[in-house]
Amino acid sequence: MEYVILAVVIAVIAVGAIAGLVVSGRRRQQLPPKSQAPVITAPKPTPQEPQVGEESAPPTEEPRRTVEEVELPAEPEAPEAPEVVEVEPAEAEAVPAVEVPEPTAGRLVRLRSRLSRSQNSLGKGLLSLLSREHLDEDTWEEIEDTLLTADVGVAPTQELVERLRTRVKVLGTRTPEELRALLREELVELIGSDSDRTVRSTKHEEGPAVVLVVGVNGVGKTTTTGKLARVLVADGRSVVLGAADTFRAAAADQLQTWGERVGARTVRGPEGGDPASIAFDAVKEGIAEGVDTVLIDTAGRLHTKTGLMDELGKVKRVVEKHGPVDEVLLVLDATTGQNGLIQARVFAEVVDITGIVLTKLDGTAKGGIVVAVQRELGVPVKLIGLGEGADDLAPFEPGAFVDALIGD
Repeated sequence: MEYVILAVVIAVIAVGAIAGLVVSGRRRQQLPPKSQAPVITAPKPTPQEPQVGEESAPPTEEPRRTVEEVELPAEPEAPEAPEVVEVEPAEAEAVPAVEVPEPTAGRLVRLRSRLSRSQNSLGKGLLSLLSREHLDEDTWEEIEDTLLTADVGVAPTQELVERLRTRVKVLGTRTPEELRALLREELVELIGSDSDRTVRSTKHEEGPAVVLVVGVNGVGKTTTTGKLARVLVADGRSVVLGAADTFRAAAADQLQTWGERVGARTVRGPEGGDPASIAFDAVKEGIAEGVDTVLIDTAGRLHTKTGLMDELGKVKRVVEKHGPVDEVLLVLDATTGQNGLIQARVFAEVVDITGIVLTKLDGTAKGGIVVAVQRELGVPVKLIGLGEGADDLAPFEPGAFVDALIGD
């Protein structure tokens, strides 16, 4: 019996121990784990770039000083007065030298070689025909054709042929010298030697002489105006230029360049401005400066455009508020032939043309246009252009012109 009780007690103790162990294990599982202290690791050193020379050595600590050990800078001394250095004044901008145009007297004689094409067609052609031993009807028809081809015109051609017929019949035997003298005399008579071909450019009581330059597009009005300024300066005139061509780009710049070359001032306005207003201002400046001549370059216009032609009349009327317009020069391209005569008629209806300027006469065989245009308008040719040079505009002299046509 005792053994039974002992066995029971031992079994109870064993069961209790086992139960305690089970409960303790469950509690351990439910408790949160103990926090662990963070582990701080030292940063890895940044790899340095390979260096050369002294920079490759490891950095050394520099000795540091306290505030008491640092010496304060000394008080600055008064600045010395700056040394004055004399600088030579800069040279003034180079001003373009004013050109001195060559004298106009005898200029056409010096330029006679420029008429080679007209010479071969008109002068030498007529001499060759007149030098034939027998002047029959076929020869006289050839003479007429030569004159018509050179744009002399129908009526002047008939007049000249009739006079030549009579003179040759009376002369009888004809030497080359006699024929040349005969032809020269008749051509000078045909062109007209008694006309006043002077460009009226002298200052008068009302103020400076006013010259209006007109014409269609492309005949060279602006260039002719610039060359005319050189002609007047060469003859001792003082000039003011009026750039009333406000429609063509750079026309005013072109005219101003021409003026600067001979010391003439150019009055200009904005591009597209009122040409009459600019022309008015140019004459006003000419009066104020007391110059001899005011040259006004007008815009090129189609002779078939009524509005543009009316505007040209307005320019002339506005300028006349200062005083009379002394010259209206019509610029014609000699190479256009009969078309130039059509232009001349229309311009003459709008403004009173007082003189003709024939340009590009060196590039055409139609030297007879001189005769035709004078007959058409009843006004003389006063200037002719014989090249692109600055001094290739010459006062027209009938005798010298015919001599150039006929040759030596």
